[in-house]
Amino acid sequence: MRTKAFKDRVLSLSDRIFPMIARLLGNNSKAEDATQEIMIKLWANRKQIENHPNLTGFVFTTARNYCLDILKKKGPELTSTDHHLSNLEAATGQEEFEWIELKTTVEKILKQLPEQQREVMLMRDIDGLEFSEIAAATDLKIEHVRVLLSRARKQVAEVLKKMDDYGH
Repeated sequence: MRTKAFKDRVLSLSDRIFPMIARLLGNNSKAEDATQEIMIKLWANRKQIENHPNLTGFVFTTARNYCLDILKKKGPELTSTDHHLSNLEAATGQEEFEWIELKTTVEKILKQLPEQQREVMLMRDIDGLEFSEIAAATDLKIEHVRVLLSRARKQVAEVLKKMDDYGH
């Protein structure tokens, strides 16, 4: 694969994989470094990936696996959605308290979801990935991704409804 083809087909995906990497690593600075490292690895293997039937999926899978390897080396540490939910700024003290309470509640609910459901929900709802991109990154069929997302959203809605019914 020549430089122009690599730029057009692989490097152009950097902006699309960055949100997933940032969420997985929990830090924009680490995500920038990881994105560069991933692109360097892909460049080094450009001849092997040149004719890959699903290059976008391969790039997403490579990025996801790279992040998971980093997290495994760091030890068992749950990543947080803090950097996404922190963008919700409140105008008053009461609203701020409610946002903090909501953020904490959502994080607890997300931690209770099965890993695949949580991952699919975050990739779709936080990272904004398309179903095809999620399927490629997770090695799942699009239909399975849709089912996992539906189940995750349903479970989150049920927990929130129960909490609302009990006045929490």
